[in-house]
Amino acid sequence: MSSSSHLFSINLVDFRHSRYSISQNRQVLSPLACLNVDVRAPDSVSSKPPALGQNAQRVKEIMEEENRVLVGTYARAPVVLSSGKGCKLYDIDGREYLDLTAGIAVNALGHGDPDWLQALTDQANTLTHVSNIYYSVPQVELAKRLVASSFADRVFFTNSGTEANEAAIKFARKFQRYLHPSEEQPPVEFIAFSNCFHGRTMGALALTSKEHYRIPFEPVMPGVNFLEYGDTQAATKLISSGKIAAVFVEPIQGEGGIYSATKEFLEALRTACDCAGALLVFDEVQCGLGRAGYLWAHEAYGVYPDMMTLAKPLAGGLPIGAVLTSERVAGCISYGDHGSTFAGSPLVCSAAIAVVDKILKPGFLASVSKKGKYFKDLLVKKLGGNAHVKEVRGLGLIIGIELDVPASPLVDACRQSGLLILTAGKGNVVRLVPPLVISEQELDIAAEILLDCLPALDGSS
Repeated sequence: MSSSSHLFSINLVDFRHSRYSISQNRQVLSPLACLNVDVRAPDSVSSKPPALGQNAQRVKEIMEEENRVLVGTYARAPVVLSSGKGCKLYDIDGREYLDLTAGIAVNALGHGDPDWLQALTDQANTLTHVSNIYYSVPQVELAKRLVASSFADRVFFTNSGTEANEAAIKFARKFQRYLHPSEEQPPVEFIAFSNCFHGRTMGALALTSKEHYRIPFEPVMPGVNFLEYGDTQAATKLISSGKIAAVFVEPIQGEGGIYSATKEFLEALRTACDCAGALLVFDEVQCGLGRAGYLWAHEAYGVYPDMMTLAKPLAGGLPIGAVLTSERVAGCISYGDHGSTFAGSPLVCSAAIAVVDKILKPGFLASVSKKGKYFKDLLVKKLGGNAHVKEVRGLGLIIGIELDVPASPLVDACRQSGLLILTAGKGNVVRLVPPLVISEQELDIAAEILLDCLPALDGSS
């Protein structure tokens, strides 16, 4: 394991044999009193849905109505959420949950941030949408901030992460045709990596490694080569073939299981792409914009891409995506090569400006790093003695707990105890991506609930 990988993960094989042990008579931390939930003792935790309260009939109706009118693409948790504030969510019975999902790493400022809300309200009262036929000030101002704070020279706005990756695919193909004008067949293939996730539309889907996402919709875009994440030798060899238009890689994989690249791997990709004329694309849809404790996750490695895709946290809960690109790539793109009706609207860009400005405030990123280290160390201390816990890994506030069994019973038990968490990987990784504004006291509460709910895994062995 490289030095950079050591920074991001803590293997627990040896930890279990250390002098540390978890007391069997532990007490629940007093901060739990501030959560309006029924926190059960470990032996009473189950994976059954929570008991319905005074709005039981309404909850049942909502679930039945959803089943009748929506396409069944989501296996939803049996909770009807109605409001949120800070790092807390509330269901229609008023039951409180500590939110470590952040809308799948979206709500970087939590729920109802006053600055975000003010920016949104002011813009909604002024101008919401004009299309990209015209100029608008918020779009230009947001792009200026992104360019000033990154490697990039230009920005293209989209509505989501998968759309950002679709745009990057097109830009890479156009760049290669521009670079090789006399060749009948310029480089058009792509490299992606094991455990990667780049989206669900047809181009981005072709770049996504999990076969069960792709197979029902084949044939998808041809020409994608999947290599082992971190396999420098295989990647360098294939890039040097001259067939590769671009390499897509997540510096920290989210959906795939919270795996971090090494500095050596990313440096090798950068060097190989430079030598062969291929483009290096970093997908930071989940790990970017402060989540790793750096503004951009790749800054942890000191390696910079030709393009970077963003989305999830950028507008604090409103739909937006972006491709940040160098002038070298942007210079190949002409009027009409790509576009979007809704992307970069004044309303969404104003919300995004509020998010970016807050994350760029002095001390914000340092606080994310500090809280991330605090939380990871706390999780190792509290959970490390459990036989089901194999590893705690991640950087900043994107943390994974790898288990030797499926994580869903723990997710269900935590939800019943007032904690919302996610899975990742092959369903055996607990994914923790809280709002970046979460407090250490709230992280203490989350760790204690996770500890108390671990016995739910015992029936999964």
